[in-house]
Amino acid sequence: MTARSGRGRQREPRGSESATMDAVLLRRVNRWRAQAVSGELADLYVDSRQTSPRAAYRPPGRQDFLNRLTAEIRRPGFTMMIAETDGLVGCAFGFPVRSDGFWRPGFDGALPRDIVRLTASHGVFAITDILIRPHPRDKHVARRLQERLLSDQHAALGATLVNRFDHPALAALCSWGWLDVGEIWRPVSATLLRALVLPVGERTAARPAGLAHGAWTRWPG
Repeated sequence: MTARSGRGRQREPRGSESATMDAVLLRRVNRWRAQAVSGELADLYVDSRQTSPRAAYRPPGRQDFLNRLTAEIRRPGFTMMIAETDGLVGCAFGFPVRSDGFWRPGFDGALPRDIVRLTASHGVFAITDILIRPHPRDKHVARRLQERLLSDQHAALGATLVNRFDHPALAALCSWGWLDVGEIWRPVSATLLRALVLPVGERTAARPAGLAHGAWTRWPG
C-alpha cells in the first residue's frame, strides 16, 4: 500500500515523543487528533489506493475509508502513528487484539499454535491500515512506521486482514516482512480475506518459518 499527502496543507498532527528517520518524523497521535485530521488521512488513502482502470480489484472509496476510520477510532486501545516531513507522508493505525474473535469465525482450517498462544496472552496488535506516500523509499518509511507502532504497544505479533483480490496491498505487505497464514471468510460482508502476521523482534520466540509452516492448532467446529 502506498500513499501521498495533499499539497499545501498545514502540518497539524501532533502527539507523543517523536523519532527522526532521516528527514521523516514519527509521531503517535491520539483518537481526537486522528479524528481532527480525518480529511487529510482520507486524501492519503485515496492517493495510496489509486489503481489502473483495468485492475480487477477496486478498493473501497473515500467515504468508505472515513466510515471505517470513525469506527476504528472508537475501538478500545486505538493507536495511530504518523510520518511527516513538511507534510503528512504516511500513517499506520490499529488496535490490540483481546480475544480470538479477530481470527474467527471464518478462519479456514488451522492456526499456528504460536498465534493462538500470543492472542490468548494479549500479545497481538491488529494494524488496520498502513498508508504511504509514493516515494522511492516508501518501503523504508512503511517498515519504520509498523515497527514503531508495534513497539509502542509492546506487541509480540502484528496482524492484519486484506481482501484476497487486493494484490497490490498483499504484495506491499509481503515486501515489508508480513507472512500470509491463511484465509478468513466474513459472512456479514461476504468477503474472503487473507490473514497476515508480522513477528516482532525478540518479543516472540516464534520464527517466521514456524508461523508460516509450523505446528498448527485447529479451532473446534
